[in-house]
Amino acid sequence: MNAVLDRTFAVEKVPVVLIVDDDSVSNYMLSEVLHKDGYQTLIVEDGRAALSACQKELPDIILMDAVMPVLNGFDCCRTLHAVYGHDCPPTLMITGLNDSESVESAYQAGAVDYVTKPFHWAVLRGRVRQAIKAHLANQKLKQSLHKERLLRQELKVANQQLHHFATIDGLTGIANRRMFDERLDTEWKRLCREQSPLGLALIDIDCFKAYNDTYGHLGGDQCLCQVANIIKSCVRRPADVVARYGGEEFALVLPNTALEGVMHIGKSIQADLKKLAIPHIGSAVRPIVTVSIGVVSIIPTLTSSPQTLIGWADQALYNAKNNGRDCVIAFSTSTVMR
Repeated sequence: MNAVLDRTFAVEKVPVVLIVDDDSVSNYMLSEVLHKDGYQTLIVEDGRAALSACQKELPDIILMDAVMPVLNGFDCCRTLHAVYGHDCPPTLMITGLNDSESVESAYQAGAVDYVTKPFHWAVLRGRVRQAIKAHLANQKLKQSLHKERLLRQELKVANQQLHHFATIDGLTGIANRRMFDERLDTEWKRLCREQSPLGLALIDIDCFKAYNDTYGHLGGDQCLCQVANIIKSCVRRPADVVARYGGEEFALVLPNTALEGVMHIGKSIQADLKKLAIPHIGSAVRPIVTVSIGVVSIIPTLTSSPQTLIGWADQALYNAKNNGRDCVIAFSTSTVMR
């Protein structure tokens, strides 16, 4: 291979030059010179044949005669750009005309350069070499950008998966404690601005240690999943958060929900759980699985924090347990809702 050829050509592939000219002598001379410079050549005799050749495989550069039968070089060049857009190979227009109008027509058709006949071989070879080098560099850049886009997409998917694993409870499939803390903090700040109520419910499975002792830990895991599904079925708004708070405890974050609404959801959970009637012969409350629920709803303020809401809900849950379990109690409310 000739030393003038860029080293990257040899490493990657032999550049292909499509020669489009109805002059057989000119074609032969062009092909011989380009072969010596290490290029592969393909010859056709008119613009229509050039379009057909490009449909099979795009060359790295096209040397196009301006004046040809069937389809001239200007129209062929315009068609190539219309069909292939940014992927169109660079076109060097070959013309025996050296007037400014022909040169302008060549550029307007999309040619990157033009070469006049008779050929000045050193100029021709230099322009071909530079055009191919620029074209291959552009192709490399597009490939790199494409790979970068793919990598970014893969990274985005990977980050989404990591976020999913980091915020979803592996057993029940609901939000975990981390997601609970994040969403509670977000909703607290939002509703503090809007001055709307934020509801919270803490739910504890009654006598769950006895359940594990009776049915084993695998049975306990199944029970946790069943209770989680019941809780999920009782909340339907996209902004509501159902989370596993820890162990056998669950939590509900209920934006824009007054205390009456939080109480209603708590009682719905209890009613649906009783309909399901999961056996629990070791319970000191009922022979089926039951839950104790503490609820609260306040309008967030800048002088308080989400921990205040959690503390009040926890106190309400403590009161529910002390009042015989299997009940819903609101913070600072002495009435037991059975």
